[in-house]
Amino acid sequence: MPNSRLVLAIGLLLSTLASPGLADAKRTSPTPAKTPSSADTRLREIYTAEWKWRSHEESDSEDDEGKITDHLPRVDNASQEKRLSHWRATLAALDDIPVNQLSAKERLNYDIYRPQIEILVRLQEMRDYEMPVNSDSAFWTGLTYTARSTFRTADDYRRWIQQMKDIPRFFAEETAQMRAGLARGFTPPQVTLAGRDGSLVPIVDAAPEKTFFYLPFEKMTGVPDADRAALRAEAVSVIQNTVQPAYRQMLDFFRNEYVPKTRTTLAAIDLPDGEAYYRTRIQEFTTLNLSPAEIHTFGVSEVERLHAEMVEAMKTTGWTGSFDEFLAMLRSDSRFTVKTPEELLMQASWVAKRFDEVAGQYFGRLPRARFAIRPVPDELAPFYTAGRGGNGVYLLNTYNLPSRPLYNLPALTLHESAPGHAWQGSLALEHKDQPEFRQHTYISAYGEGWALYCERLGVEMGIYRNPYEHFGMLGYQIWRATRLVVDTGVHTQGWTRQQAIDYLLKYTTLPAHEVETEVDRYIAWPGQALSYYLGETEIIKARARSEAALGSKFNLRAFHDTILELGSVPMNVLQARVDRFIAEGGKGPYPDDE
Repeated sequence: MPNSRLVLAIGLLLSTLASPGLADAKRTSPTPAKTPSSADTRLREIYTAEWKWRSHEESDSEDDEGKITDHLPRVDNASQEKRLSHWRATLAALDDIPVNQLSAKERLNYDIYRPQIEILVRLQEMRDYEMPVNSDSAFWTGLTYTARSTFRTADDYRRWIQQMKDIPRFFAEETAQMRAGLARGFTPPQVTLAGRDGSLVPIVDAAPEKTFFYLPFEKMTGVPDADRAALRAEAVSVIQNTVQPAYRQMLDFFRNEYVPKTRTTLAAIDLPDGEAYYRTRIQEFTTLNLSPAEIHTFGVSEVERLHAEMVEAMKTTGWTGSFDEFLAMLRSDSRFTVKTPEELLMQASWVAKRFDEVAGQYFGRLPRARFAIRPVPDELAPFYTAGRGGNGVYLLNTYNLPSRPLYNLPALTLHESAPGHAWQGSLALEHKDQPEFRQHTYISAYGEGWALYCERLGVEMGIYRNPYEHFGMLGYQIWRATRLVVDTGVHTQGWTRQQAIDYLLKYTTLPAHEVETEVDRYIAWPGQALSYYLGETEIIKARARSEAALGSKFNLRAFHDTILELGSVPMNVLQARVDRFIAEGGKGPYPDDE
């Protein structure tokens, strides 16, 4: 999956319409006073202005162009109310668009854009911002990524210092929101927060120069020698006198006030207006109109189907024992693990280069951007997933190496790097003929569905070199199918945490440590885990439909380019585009697809 800071910052994906805010929705609506020149022009005005406003309003540690900002977002009640008013006004403006007068291009943009605004409105109305911490990430974890960004000029360092000075204000506003969540029982489950203060502790007790906040100042490339000493001295002072006191206060609040008062239940439906909240999350992450019961039933059937496939794959290894014994062997045999973090990083790099060898056979349009492979930062690694990819980077977790088996690495690398997240995200940014909101949008069903499809595509591409790696790919497929069962089971059917852990241990190849961190993520992040397998299923259905309709005219490169050219879109938009792909005889979006 992509960087969690981006997912949380954009929500669904993610001067201006009307400064100084939208307290009066009618007076400050993004609609102009008079009739627009055309429906297309009107729609472009709405989404262009709203995206510009949203990018500024929710600017995180970095802006959309990856530049360091000199501030952190405002998350106080007044700012949250302003956002709600703004998105309500935007929705009202969209209601006034004569949809039947839109061109095909702008109708596509409308169908992608409107659901985003609807979800943003619903989540603001439900005050989702009162729960800015979960087992997977927190509002403060984005700072660790920014500290490891590329700093090019003295102004980058100055803006970073100013951003650090803004931490006490930012933390205080988030603390107020967490207290409001506590007051109404809107919190993560307590069991999922155990030990999650571990990302705060290293900042509290270390010397300023040993914290990640000081990392940019170690080399200071692009900065004149005359400026370095002063900037470093100011950074040390700000870390010691501003950042660390704010972290100490947050650690005390988190340990002694917040976690002890968080809810002891697990299910999303136990939250205030919980059933509606869970349904909203399902819609956000999957873009499909499916009930929890439908998803659960489908998940159970897919787990059974994939389990049978895994049993057959197990037999190709020559194993003669039971399936449970085979899993136990995989989880304990040292030949499937590495001894050093560097070795794991090198193995992942080799998988990525094996894909490079065949990329041109499966994709006509290749991204210009490259990506790095880096270890997950130490302060996040104990509770982080096995890997996470996004534009420019594939983060690989080198913590607890026995829980990072090599037979899972090819599937993980295809998912997180290329042709998965790092590849797809770069292509989306390079579509300069699309609106900016589409370049930066991340819809989980599309993004995670595509990345999971890439794992299965690895079979055709010859990435899996032995039966164990093929079994690992199937293990990753069934892992995502089990999420359908576990997520809906926990959040609607009363499943316990141990029941969810046992289910994953029974059917997947995941090591016990990873199973526990994953289950906590599903419990604390309702609905997100559903997007992977449901999204992949939609892509597989679209491909099967294309192959059946086009027969010998089906061109796999053209199909892949058609899917990727869209950028991140709801599943109904993807299926409609594939309908057109079929109607046009399988012609892809680029000349070299033919």
